[in-house]
Amino acid sequence: MTETWLTKEFGLAFPIVGAPMGGRAGGVLTGEVSKAGGLGMLGAARYTTADWIAKEAAVARDIGGIFGIGLQTWSLDEDDALLEAALEAKPRVIALSFGDAAPYAERVHAAGIAVMSQINTVDDMRLAEQAGVDIIVAQGGEAGGHTGKVGTLPLLQEVLDSTELPVLAAGGIATGRGLAAVIAAGAQGALIGTALLASPETIGPEYARSRILAASSTDTVYTSVFDQARHQPWPTRWGGRAIANEFTARYHDAGVDEAELATAYDPANPELGVVYAGQAAGLVNSEHPAGEIVRRIAADADALLRRFAS
Repeated sequence: MTETWLTKEFGLAFPIVGAPMGGRAGGVLTGEVSKAGGLGMLGAARYTTADWIAKEAAVARDIGGIFGIGLQTWSLDEDDALLEAALEAKPRVIALSFGDAAPYAERVHAAGIAVMSQINTVDDMRLAEQAGVDIIVAQGGEAGGHTGKVGTLPLLQEVLDSTELPVLAAGGIATGRGLAAVIAAGAQGALIGTALLASPETIGPEYARSRILAASSTDTVYTSVFDQARHQPWPTRWGGRAIANEFTARYHDAGVDEAELATAYDPANPELGVVYAGQAAGLVNSEHPAGEIVRRIAADADALLRRFAS
């Protein structure tokens, strides 16, 4: 596979990072991505506990050796216990995303850990630069889960033209074609999330895998109703991309209060619970182990890059 800054800096076989998906990327998935030659990342959501981080980090380390941890920076402002737990787990990288990394980046660096930040606009990127982050992730609106509104390719081009920091791409990348495209554009690698969601190593409700497999690229919706239903106080600028269901059909943009949403929400019911996924869901048509997916994406990207290089 083509070497990039990412592969050389972290000793990876492939320029692929497993997205830190809250509620889906636990220790097994994280470890298998790293074992396959990428860099797996644990997804620590606001409701995650310090004990969960410690336990899942140990699993990831046992399986894959190296790993990272992704945190929601806005939630650290009210309680930074998860950052302390992440530092104690000694990952290779901590992602401080969705908020200003400045109050926390120095503590991460002091522990000898690299700082990554997912950004959704060029202004976000400049804030991350000022905070001293090491790696920028240009996350486009095609991505699953919480994201911005600018598409991956426009955002990636803008960011690459605006920073000297190493840049990764995220959002809509689920095959070798997508990885080859962003590397050819100048990215040092890619985060993949939706491509892994049907893998048996994911955590979360069992129905989530079948929903991913059945979904097309037009079956997602960008919404905040699931945050409101679960009393998750995400800043209003970040919605979440999820697979559309009866809940979104009934409540997305309906203007009802949180109490009604919380009563209607049912995480055990696929039509009333949330499955966050990106527009790349249409490219996920069968269940495969995470390591197999990582190796296949890398091999297909390498074949395309070599073909065009020659």
